[in-house]
Amino acid sequence: MVCEKVLGKLSTFNVNGKTVDYVDIDWDDAFKKIHRKITAQGRDIGIRMDDSVLTHGLTEGDVLYADDQLIIAVHTPPCEMIRLTIAPDHRNQIAKACYEIGNRHAPLFAGENDLTFLTPYNEPMLHMLSHIHGVSPQKAVLTPDFEKRISSGGHGHHH
Repeated sequence: MVCEKVLGKLSTFNVNGKTVDYVDIDWDDAFKKIHRKITAQGRDIGIRMDDSVLTHGLTEGDVLYADDQLIIAVHTPPCEMIRLTIAPDHRNQIAKACYEIGNRHAPLFAGENDLTFLTPYNEPMLHMLSHIHGVSPQKAVLTPDFEKRISSGGHGHHH
């Protein structure tokens, strides 16, 4: 089976009497056009998206296939992230922290409030962020919310 477009969000589909199967798409694969995956229930599927996936990505609950008996939807598994908390009296450090994350071409997500941000975990990033005054980075296992994406990272230029 080859899936070539997102049909909508699972929350808008009638799932009564249907099998809902999930395909795991890790956050760092969400913007790739071509995948070959095995669903949670063992179905071999190919995913071949158009260029729109480069901007929007495949996100939790995206339906890739639907018929009278089966729906296949995307599941974004939790992954290691850095939750960055800015002290209320150090709001001026938001720009510094976000600049440093962007300068390393890492994706950036808004957190649960205006003083928290998320970025994928790696030890050098955690170390660097821990040296910014008024910033508290912590390693956490979370599912990135692509609706809260501030930047996608990636390499848009060369040094």
